[in-house]
Amino acid sequence: MTDFLTSVGAFIVAIGVMVTVHEYGHYWVARRCGVRVLRFSIGFGRALWRRRSRRTGTEWMIAALPLGGYVKMLDEREGEVDPAERHLAFNNKSVAARSAIVAAGPTVNVLLAVVAYAMMFLIGVQGVTPIVGGAEKGSPAAVAGFRDGDRIVAIAGKQTPTWSEVRLALLDEGFGAGNGVVPVTVARPDGAQSTRELDVSRVSLKDDATDPVATLGFRRWLPDMEARITGLVPDSPAAAAGFREGDVVLRAGTTDIGDWRDWVDYVRNHPAEAVRVTVQRDGAQTTLVVTPDAQEIGGEKVGRIGAYGPQISQSDRDRMFTTVRYGPLEAAWQGLVKTWDVTRLTVRVLGGLVTGQASLSNISGPISIAQYAGQSAQIGLATFLGFIALVSVSIGILNLLPIPVLDGGHLLYYAIEAIKGRPVSDRVQALGQQVGIALLAGLMALALYNDVLRLVQ
Repeated sequence: MTDFLTSVGAFIVAIGVMVTVHEYGHYWVARRCGVRVLRFSIGFGRALWRRRSRRTGTEWMIAALPLGGYVKMLDEREGEVDPAERHLAFNNKSVAARSAIVAAGPTVNVLLAVVAYAMMFLIGVQGVTPIVGGAEKGSPAAVAGFRDGDRIVAIAGKQTPTWSEVRLALLDEGFGAGNGVVPVTVARPDGAQSTRELDVSRVSLKDDATDPVATLGFRRWLPDMEARITGLVPDSPAAAAGFREGDVVLRAGTTDIGDWRDWVDYVRNHPAEAVRVTVQRDGAQTTLVVTPDAQEIGGEKVGRIGAYGPQISQSDRDRMFTTVRYGPLEAAWQGLVKTWDVTRLTVRVLGGLVTGQASLSNISGPISIAQYAGQSAQIGLATFLGFIALVSVSIGILNLLPIPVLDGGHLLYYAIEAIKGRPVSDRVQALGQQVGIALLAGLMALALYNDVLRLVQ
């Protein structure tokens, strides 16, 4: 229940911030262009709170449904306008002014991402250090010569201090940049650096669970720990099989288990298979039978049993985790760079959805977004800021799509008007609005379907 409330609260805060910034962009530029704003609303439906400005006459409102917002401007197409105020109507402004007002919303969403990422780097965000724990036999990582202990320093010249940055860089290079071979700079434990040539042609977005790190055969480094069970997930396969805290796994099937990583790899490679496991318990050996759940990750089925391993020592924890933090000026620059990288990849993914290079299952709806919001908020403020930045970029780009009823659709109309010298006819605009609403309804239905399917799975 606590996780649910956290997710809902974090979702409302995140969407509230992004929608407020987006709509304020429209409002601010409209006011600068001499347009009278009648209402500024966060949310739709019944008003929960409202106040009218005595100076501008604008009604400020918070509504019950927090899934968007709008800025209502004086417009002769939407009602009677006093002849004395016609110069304040949106429809009577130049094409350039109307375009600037419409483009302001998506623009400030991207600027919000820059600020949020900069704040994230200023506070310091923790991530997992990209140390390689070996490579799957025959995988691109193995062919490139990656070895246990390699720390990935940079991919194609871009610094990668965490596995998250490695994942983003691999997606960028593999999915969007020609599907070729990229140079990867690695550092050995003694500090010596070298370059590996990695084939990233396997990277794709045909599945929403695709993980380029796993797809390319990388194994993430884990410290040497005995295969001791330290906890169980309730109602998990491990609990059902009779595992107990303190059990040390000695053998699985015909395979001797030397450490926790051996045990994790064995379970991962035997999804939905009944496995005989020998454990050491209270000085004696006991045999159990467990059937790992099958979960799809990176386009392949992997096993999970719901058991926790031993605690990591402080020295190993220091090696495993790193905090990425910069001073004010460098944080601002890195915020700009990060926003550019995410924007570029988002555009490529959207293009992939149209061309079929990316699966439609990658589209997420409000349920998934709420879950991610809650998870990031529980991790910490810096991670939550990163989540806000990521979604804000997506909102900004999606609003620029040339679909009627979206900002991009209006900009398309204004571009046609600028070329032809007259506005698009009311009939065409009305038809476009119907098509746009149908497209958005279909997109929302698909997103909700994907959300529900993920919950079921």
